[in-house]
Amino acid sequence: MKHPDDDNELFNRLEAEMTADPGGEVVDLDKARSARTESTDPNTRLDADQSADSSEDRSDVESVDPSTRVMVDQPTQKSAGPGYLGRLAAAKRRDVIPVWLRSLAELKTASAWVAHHYAHTVGYHALRAPVYVARLTLQVPTGTARFVGGTMRWMADREGEPVRLAAVRREDAAEYLKLSRQRDGRVRLRTLVTVLALFVGLGSALAIYVLAPDWLQALSVSAVVLALGSVGRKADAPVIHKAVELPDAPKLTSDIVLRALGALGIPAINQAQAKGRDGFAFTAPITRDGPGWRAEGDLPYGVTVTDVMDRRERLASGLRRPLGCVWPEAVPDEHTGRLVLWVGDQDMAKSSRPAWPLAKSGVVDLFKPAAFATDQRGRWVEVTLMYIAGVIGAIPRMGKTFLLRLLMLIAALDPRAELHTYDMKGTGDLDPVGDAVSYRHRAGEDEEDFEYALADMREVRGELRRRAKVIRSLPRDMCPESKVTSDLANKPSLGLHPIVIAVDECQKWFEHPKYGAEFEEICTDLVKRGPATGIVLLLATQRPDAKSLPTGISANTSARWCLKVMGQLENDMVLGTSSYKRGVRATMFAWADKGICYFVGEGADARIVRSAFVDALVAERIALRARAARETAGTLAGYALGQELEASESAGYDLLADILAVVPSEEPKVWSETVVARLAELRPEVYGGWDAEGLAAALKPYGIATAQVWGKTESGKGANRRGIERARITTTVAERDGKRDAG
Repeated sequence: MKHPDDDNELFNRLEAEMTADPGGEVVDLDKARSARTESTDPNTRLDADQSADSSEDRSDVESVDPSTRVMVDQPTQKSAGPGYLGRLAAAKRRDVIPVWLRSLAELKTASAWVAHHYAHTVGYHALRAPVYVARLTLQVPTGTARFVGGTMRWMADREGEPVRLAAVRREDAAEYLKLSRQRDGRVRLRTLVTVLALFVGLGSALAIYVLAPDWLQALSVSAVVLALGSVGRKADAPVIHKAVELPDAPKLTSDIVLRALGALGIPAINQAQAKGRDGFAFTAPITRDGPGWRAEGDLPYGVTVTDVMDRRERLASGLRRPLGCVWPEAVPDEHTGRLVLWVGDQDMAKSSRPAWPLAKSGVVDLFKPAAFATDQRGRWVEVTLMYIAGVIGAIPRMGKTFLLRLLMLIAALDPRAELHTYDMKGTGDLDPVGDAVSYRHRAGEDEEDFEYALADMREVRGELRRRAKVIRSLPRDMCPESKVTSDLANKPSLGLHPIVIAVDECQKWFEHPKYGAEFEEICTDLVKRGPATGIVLLLATQRPDAKSLPTGISANTSARWCLKVMGQLENDMVLGTSSYKRGVRATMFAWADKGICYFVGEGADARIVRSAFVDALVAERIALRARAARETAGTLAGYALGQELEASESAGYDLLADILAVVPSEEPKVWSETVVARLAELRPEVYGGWDAEGLAAALKPYGIATAQVWGKTESGKGANRRGIERARITTTVAERDGKRDAG
């Protein structure tokens, strides 16, 4: 039995505990509110005494109760933040006209795709039209039987028979009689209609047979045969098959995106979704963007786009789409948590590539952009080859050489351009360009090939110095930016035409035991000073490390193409330091992603592109077209005309040996200016125009630095100037020759 005091036991216990608590006190809520309001004054210290003499006596400031609450957030004020005009100025305006409609090239590409689609469909069915007619003709008996049987069932009102039978089973005589009278009326009417149609049809057929021309008779018979054949077809055996299998890609919805992000295993997203929130704030509607869907939004605080890109495979699994369809991207102008997710209808590696615009016609101005690749959305991506130096890196068999050849074909289509092509792999991949238009060309890695290339590079370096003097001598109005322009390149008297140098497997140059240091020194100079003088250097390697691609070169290239690589070091050597940490990772490309790469250039951040595919046969046709343009313009010269560079006469010397030749053993230390003057006398075609700084830069790749050397001037006065030590030259030569002999 329940005791009557049990209901009050809980309240009695709470009252006893409150009475026993000696630290309890009654709080005046009005005073607490006023104190909190005063503490939010930004000009008042929270720990300061508010009395009249508080400004004089602050000795008790540190005695404030530490448990006092400090208000961190200031009260909201209408004037806080930017004003109305400021918000309007910073607002992002969405495009009124879509990008693809504003770009003539993209509009042409889209129109070509639509035209090709329907042309293929028409051609496909036109070729199979006789087969379709034969199938329908064979199905005419079945179709005739179905038509006659259907007509008889309609006349007999067979569709109402189940209702009449149900009335019979229920033994409902009144309903059955009503249904029978209704059926009799329908049968009489339908029989009359059928008989009239039969007479009209037979009369029309007889009239056509007697009066109509042959073509109308054939057309009528064909229409009847096709109609009866269509009626006689089986449901699982269609007469006409699809000409194009369109991809069945599901529509991207917010639920699918949230499900995929929740499957990534990112704690902040999972915690938000566990609490009933989305874990992703959409900032724009999900829309179609080219051949795919685009979703944009903000990730939770502390989650970056890189975190999502690292889990791209999981993201593709959560979206139930192939890996090549899923491309998470960062928004360059926004915070690192703004994600753009583009989900394509087809795998990028398997989708059809549009025809390269320059494959059949057209010329190029190297000072203007030219299309060379498409992005994930199928839009053309352009590159301007002038004013750049470029590096292409990838593991073997990923399309590195094809991309280099494509860039050289673009250069070849400018009749003014002078091409230097070197295929150090020796397989002849650059021969279509080299044999047709190149000024200098070599394929192979024999010793004479290195000597030929070194002689050519020495000539190019001399040309670089000549061009620098020409640019400096031009009037300011002709060359306001101190660099070669398209107008200056059109003036043959100045000799400022574009020079484009391509080296495949460039590590062969820089790793050569005898000429490697000089190759590095010349290429570093071309990378740094060449773009302004109209000289472009493009290097491709399958080993993008510090030895194969010297840091002085990789750090100064403005255009970079990185196909699939295996590690972070190779990725950053091509794309730039910390690219891997920023989420620009060419390691994520699959083996099937041939020709797909990260492209850095044209003033934009890294973009994923797919280069146009041009095989050797198409490359030969394009190169022959470029040769014809050069013959018309009168600019074909060098290797393409059979004018071979004599490597034996031009490459049989090196800098260190020449220094030892002009600096006798009696002079252990010599001023740099003295050495340069003697070298100019020895080989004026090579060392003419050199100065002390040029000598120091040329010796740097060998590990030899100039230092202060004491000497006497012509007047006999002593002076300290930059110079060299002969002993260091002899030591470096001995070590180099020893390594070469050992090799």
